[in-house]
Amino acid sequence: MFKNLSIKTIVAIGIGSAVYFVLGRFVTIPTGVPNTNVDTAIAFLAFIAVLFGPIAGGLVGLIGHALKDALMFGSVWWSWVLVSLLVGFLIGLAAHRIKLEDGQFGKKELISFNLIQVVVQIIGWGLVAPILDILIYAEPSNKVFTQGLVAALLNIISVGVFTSILLFSYSKTQSSSSSLIKED
Repeated sequence: MFKNLSIKTIVAIGIGSAVYFVLGRFVTIPTGVPNTNVDTAIAFLAFIAVLFGPIAGGLVGLIGHALKDALMFGSVWWSWVLVSLLVGFLIGLAAHRIKLEDGQFGKKELISFNLIQVVVQIIGWGLVAPILDILIYAEPSNKVFTQGLVAALLNIISVGVFTSILLFSYSKTQSSSSSLIKED
């Protein structure tokens, strides 16, 4: 699986994990719900997943989130780390239709990307994270489902705004394959 990754993708995983850690550690907005913030790291994770695919997205989510937890809290909250892996992987897997390298990120791609990310966030943070919290840590269900649903909503907004801007901006730096004309 990993031997087929390009050097560019491997470097993106390393740098992406470090950026995820920095954003998750220093660029969050508290919500009032315990251990639940507006998280720009998830927006960056979605951007990396679209650019480099599901393996890079999943590994950046796993490594970046685990580093953040370990260095911020002294231990890793595996249920949410695994959901970061899942979110990065699924967004990368589903977003393969977006052709950023061709300069394509119009209304159709924007809507498609955001429909994908909404479904992934609801499944990941609204369902998987709370269920894993209950199974792994024996957390009370009302607490973790509240946290999960708040996290899902905030991540939907964060990714919907920040990642959409990043994707649109990045697409404008790419040239369309149809923009080149052969001269005689």
